[in-house]
Amino acid sequence: MSYWPLLGIALVVAGFALRLNPALIVVAAGLVTGLVSGRTPLQVLELLGEAFTKQRYLTVFLLTLPVIGLLERHGLKEHAQAWIRRLRGATAGRLLIAYLGARQIASALGLTSLGGHPQTVRPLLAPMAEAAAEARHGPLPEDSRERLKALSAATDNVGLFFGEDIFIAFGAVLLMQGFYAEHGIVLEPLHIALWGIPTALCAFLIHGWRLARLDRRLQREAAAIGARGGAAARGPGEAR
Repeated sequence: MSYWPLLGIALVVAGFALRLNPALIVVAAGLVTGLVSGRTPLQVLELLGEAFTKQRYLTVFLLTLPVIGLLERHGLKEHAQAWIRRLRGATAGRLLIAYLGARQIASALGLTSLGGHPQTVRPLLAPMAEAAAEARHGPLPEDSRERLKALSAATDNVGLFFGEDIFIAFGAVLLMQGFYAEHGIVLEPLHIALWGIPTALCAFLIHGWRLARLDRRLQREAAAIGARGGAAARGPGEAR
């Protein structure tokens, strides 16, 4: 048994660790894996082309990028931020918790395309979280702003990942059902999906707790910035 084809996995890990272009890393790993497994360069390109033609629907998401760009150019972020500022009880943590719950429920119903980083997180969720935090705590420092963006993306990931496991037609559920069937264990996809509910609930509680702490952290940071600004305004002589 040859372990050389596993070199592609090592290439992917090294490329991501070095933060290189993900698309180039994946293509390079596929080429290396095919070559070290004994295929000719022409056969490798043939396999890549065949996989692309069979999965052409995966590139449909590229059509959404120009649409999102046009919406942002015409003030999508600004309108979202203005709307969230008008909600008195809205905070960054509450907003993200609400999105987490909605994302999990929609994914459990198979509606995975209702959210996502390019079409929801970047143009809507992250700006709305920033606006809610600024309305409550004032201008945010750059590190807090970047943390909000990261938490917005993480919230979408957690909601999608643990929500879609409950959908009985999800590929992973069917894969597990087929694996068990090959080994003589008969399980219905519904049973596998139902066992994903406790995990989804735990994921919601754990990540929701992190998001609930976000508002308190932003409040402490705003208080610290206000204290430093007050000390600077008083001057060295008044501080004594």
